[in-house]
Amino acid sequence: MLRGTGKGSCVSCPLPSNHPGPYMTPAVMATPAAAHAVLHGGFFCSFKEMNFMAIANFPAALQPVIQQGFLSRAFQDALQSRLGFRSIADQMEFPARIGQTITDTRAGLLPPATTPLNPTANTSFDNGMTPAEWSVEQYTLTINQYGNTMDLNQVTEGVGIANQFLANASRLGINARQTLDRLARNALFGGAQNGVGGYLGGNTRVTATLGSAGTDVAVDDIRGFQNILSAEGQVVSVGASAGMTVTIGAGSYTLVGVTADATNTSTAPEGISGTLTLGASVSVSNGTAGNAVVAATAPLVLRPNARATTAALATGDLLTVQSILGALAVLRDNNVPTPEGGVYHCYLDNAQLLGLFRDDDFKLLYRGQYGSDTYQTGQIFDLLGVRFIPTTEAPQQASLGAGAIHRAIICGQGALIEGDYANIGTHYAPLLDGGELTDVEGVCMITRPALDRLAQIIAQSWSWIGGFALPTDLTANTTVIPTATNSYLKRGVVIESLGAGA
Repeated sequence: MLRGTGKGSCVSCPLPSNHPGPYMTPAVMATPAAAHAVLHGGFFCSFKEMNFMAIANFPAALQPVIQQGFLSRAFQDALQSRLGFRSIADQMEFPARIGQTITDTRAGLLPPATTPLNPTANTSFDNGMTPAEWSVEQYTLTINQYGNTMDLNQVTEGVGIANQFLANASRLGINARQTLDRLARNALFGGAQNGVGGYLGGNTRVTATLGSAGTDVAVDDIRGFQNILSAEGQVVSVGASAGMTVTIGAGSYTLVGVTADATNTSTAPEGISGTLTLGASVSVSNGTAGNAVVAATAPLVLRPNARATTAALATGDLLTVQSILGALAVLRDNNVPTPEGGVYHCYLDNAQLLGLFRDDDFKLLYRGQYGSDTYQTGQIFDLLGVRFIPTTEAPQQASLGAGAIHRAIICGQGALIEGDYANIGTHYAPLLDGGELTDVEGVCMITRPALDRLAQIIAQSWSWIGGFALPTDLTANTTVIPTATNSYLKRGVVIESLGAGA
């Protein structure tokens, strides 16, 4: 960790470094902290965060806490202490001075050329071949600023000020971690701004039975029905000239419009209730409350015992090995790469994990191994090519009759993109004016000396500028991958089930 004291120092070893601190040349300041490293005394020390400070502006009781790295370490350890939804995201740097939104293009592959060339056509400059072009699709990443702050009163804390200082830093780190993890979770399940919906999108149910055949159908959640990908690979709103094929009950229809309800009554986590407008009348039998409504391009949502909707889940519908194998089959059929480690990641809550432990197939796999780490700890473990990661941030939904609804998501590499505003630490540094800043992977903790009239209140804050996006894979179609599905989002599968009680 590089310190701003005129000389560099590293918390990972006691040796001094001659590496310049941030009060030295502008060239050093412009260098990303992650790229800094120093070799001295036979030790190699990596600098993963940048720390800018002027400790003379802080009380004497706090100066050793800052100078010895305890403050920044408390924030960093709390920020990085738990594996969550954010860990599946591929990080990209959002360049400065280009606005709040960036559109990225993902190129598709060419279909295999299985037709032999005609020898009689091999006469001109093109040798009888027609140039091929790959298809493209785009996704949009929008960034926003997030943060939180706490005040520390030097007078009321008295002799305990140092401990409270560190406690605030730790709580801010935990708060930042939970915030970013929840943003990542919401993007995975519900979709990002200007996207085609999340991995729960395009899967809902009818909420009000039609009195007679009609074109308007009330549904529990309109996410995943609002936008489609055009022939040019751009995200456009559903309309008369940009229809979406949907299945309602047993019938197939063309969706031409979506309207959100003035009062949201959706039961889905972060859901948006509304009305779907179809190009042709929907029969009463298909437009009956409880019937499934699924977009042709919707991601796969699996449920035990082949339940058609969330509301159809019944007692005993717990997470099973068969559901996990079904999700794995789809991910592999879509040729989704695994994250680092060679296994897919499954994020689930502990009640859903407990249901898996009660599954007979799971017990059979672990028969005779009840002393294994899997059973003894119930923590992160690998099984069938999946790494199970329990989390308290999994989306929760109240019972629709049979019990609370739980959702696991199994993800491959590239399911989520995280955009971090470039060099946020170096942009903040000139604004500190005697404060102290710690930059940990794009999340900044800013500690401001007392500026109030009585010079009593120190402010501790964290800030992150960034956002999340869900890249689509529509171009990975059956002409390129014969086993591919028609989903826009192919790199994750949601499994809905009930949870098991303790």
